[in-house]
Amino acid sequence: MRNVRVDEVDALDRAVLAIGTDYPPGHLLPCHEHRRAQVLYAATGVMELATAQGTWTVPTDRAVLIPAGTRHQVTMLKVSTRSLYIEPAAVPWFPGHCRVVEVSTLLRELLLAAVDMAPRYPEHGRNAALVDLLLHELAHLAPLPLDIPLPADPRLRRLCETFLRSPDIHDPPARWAAALSVSERTLGRRFRSATGLSFAQWRQRACIVHSLRHLAAGVPVTRIAVELGYDSPAAFTTAFRALLGRPPSAYRSAPPAVPEEGTLSP
Repeated sequence: MRNVRVDEVDALDRAVLAIGTDYPPGHLLPCHEHRRAQVLYAATGVMELATAQGTWTVPTDRAVLIPAGTRHQVTMLKVSTRSLYIEPAAVPWFPGHCRVVEVSTLLRELLLAAVDMAPRYPEHGRNAALVDLLLHELAHLAPLPLDIPLPADPRLRRLCETFLRSPDIHDPPARWAAALSVSERTLGRRFRSATGLSFAQWRQRACIVHSLRHLAAGVPVTRIAVELGYDSPAAFTTAFRALLGRPPSAYRSAPPAVPEEGTLSP
């Protein structure tokens, strides 16, 4: 199915619904939730998903797993998506929180093929076998640390959200501590308790994740490194590889391999 709203087909008695959708640049899907679990794959472009718990950035050729009933919004940056909407009973292993994952070559081809299946595909035969293989592949995806957890404490959360709008790898914890009228040691304890990361780890991850949309847009690594405050492009590349295991070049978008099918409102 292509350019179909999931609520139009949600009642179909099939474990998996596959829908392909193309979005204009900067399109926002406002806060919503689905009865089914969702696998949201970026065939092109970059997606930025947000929930009350944090944000997740999804580069081209990666996907995000969204548990059933999770309220979320998504900003689409020149994105063509391939989504699977899955009955929760069919994926008992599905994570309880959103998770960005790598997508293998095999899974990518399965996702692209699935959107061409009939909505009520036969329960036996090629399409049913394709769905079974999709579910098998989904259960073995490698997670990526592309989430930015956000604290529940309003004052600390505001500082985090301000930082995310203009990240700087050298932003000192002393500035944050002063803004909260606490010591740096207390800030560190609060940060780890609220996010599961140290201040330095969170700051580093936020900078690297921020760079993904610029890499996808073709911005040179040298310029990205300067804007994020790294001492050199090499320092940025080292930090990038330490977090994601691959160099920045691996996250540059290739020319679209998926034909455009038009756009769809949320």
